[in-house]
Amino acid sequence: MTTTTPPATTAPKATAAEPTPRRTRHRSRRSTPLTIAMLAALGYFLLPLCWLLIASTKSTQDLFNSFGLWFSHAPQLLTNIKETFTQDDGVFVHWLLNTALYAVVSALGAALLAAAGGYGFAKFRFRGDRLAFNLVLGAVMVPTTALAIPTYLLFAKAGLVNTPWAIILPSLVNPFGLYLMRIYAADAVPDSLLEAARIDGAGEARIFFRIALRLLGPGLVTVLLFTLVATWNNYFLPLIMLNDPSLYPITVGLASWAAQAQNGGAGASSDMLALVVTGSLLSIVPLVVAFLMLQRYWQSGLAAGGVKQ
Repeated sequence: MTTTTPPATTAPKATAAEPTPRRTRHRSRRSTPLTIAMLAALGYFLLPLCWLLIASTKSTQDLFNSFGLWFSHAPQLLTNIKETFTQDDGVFVHWLLNTALYAVVSALGAALLAAAGGYGFAKFRFRGDRLAFNLVLGAVMVPTTALAIPTYLLFAKAGLVNTPWAIILPSLVNPFGLYLMRIYAADAVPDSLLEAARIDGAGEARIFFRIALRLLGPGLVTVLLFTLVATWNNYFLPLIMLNDPSLYPITVGLASWAAQAQNGGAGASSDMLALVVTGSLLSIVPLVVAFLMLQRYWQSGLAAGGVKQ
């Protein structure tokens, strides 16, 4: 007797009527007023730089006789640069070196002091710590121009007027940098890591320089750049502290050239105003280079702070 197996039944095919999951599409939302505001802000910041770059290619006559945002018929950027470096026996180079000395020493010192102070406020508790930190916050709101005259009187008593220390020492005090480093150190330096280092027998100074300072790198670079730009562009403090032209930074030096061009003093040439504009362009080149070289530290700091641990 033979048995027959029933034919295999096929599963029913899915019909088109069955619901299919829909894919959500994320559409980029654009706000026209916000876009216009961003373009206006971009133009506000870039327009002076464009004018400075274009004006540096002109002579003094072309600065007044041609359209400000377009090149003249006879550009002379290389000629202006050469005359800027050779004017008054190359004093522009001396001013540039003075500015680099003041800015670099002040930025390094201010960043290190801000890191030490911020680390101390964030990781140590002592009597009067909140009061001291509130005083730091209050110092942030005091404009530096209001402290210029008292600072001059103090330095005059100490005999430090007309010396490089008259520019470097006041620039070492950065209340905003200390506040920034205190906020950054609170999260960037784990307490467990400090306790482990203390258990291993490391002293507080060694912990700060060998462990904490490395973790504070992005914040340290931020304070360094802020102080570098502030000291590089500082005009009022060197103006009242220095009376020797050989100690001038580039801001005061270019202002003296502009005064000569306006008053027609001794040594003023017909193209002195063009040299002032070209010198202003050359003075911002080191700052642009510094930002481009150190921007990766900012990016790493933003990425580290954007992840919640």
